[in-house]
Amino acid sequence: MSETPAPTGAAAHPDLLAIYCNDHIASAAGGIELVGRMVGAHKGTPYEARLRQLLDELKQEKTDLIATTRALGLPVRQYKQVAVWFAEKASRVKLNGHLLSRSPLSSLVEFEFLASAVRGKRSGFETLRIAAEGDPRIDKVLFDALIEQANRQYRWLTDVRREVAAELFGGDPAVLAGVADA
Repeated sequence: MSETPAPTGAAAHPDLLAIYCNDHIASAAGGIELVGRMVGAHKGTPYEARLRQLLDELKQEKTDLIATTRALGLPVRQYKQVAVWFAEKASRVKLNGHLLSRSPLSSLVEFEFLASAVRGKRSGFETLRIAAEGDPRIDKVLFDALIEQANRQYRWLTDVRREVAAELFGGDPAVLAGVADA
C-alpha cells in the first residue's frame, strides 16, 4: 500500500485515516438501523422517547463524521455503509428460541450491544479529537461535545440494560448503582 503523504499541518497517514473514518461512518449507519428497529420494538414503553432521541443523535453524529471526513479531503465509501446495513439485517435472523416472534432476550442483547458500541464510538471520537491537535480541519469543539454526548448515552444505556436484565432474570439493578461505568 502506498502511503499518500500528509499535507503540512494535516493529520498523519491520510490513507489510514480515510479507512478509520469510513469504518466509523459505517458503524454509525449500523447503529442507526438498530436503534430505528428498537424504537418500533419499544413503542409505548418508557424507553421509546430516549431511543428516539438517541436515533436523532446518531443521525447527526453520522452527518458530522461525513462532514469531517470530507473536510479532511478524504473519500466517503458508500460500500462500507451498505455492507453494515446488510449485516444489521442479517443479525435479525438468529437462534433465540423464538422463530416467529421477538424473544424476551432480544431487548437485553440489543441494549448490551448498543452500550458496547457507544464505548467504541466514543473511542473513535477521542482518536479524532487527538488528531485535531495536529490538524486544524478537525473541529476540536465538535469532538469534545461528541465525546460528552457519548458518555451521556453510555450512562443511559447502562442503566437501561441493567433494568432490562433485572426484568428478565430477576434481581435488583440498584445493587450496581455505585459501580463506575467509565
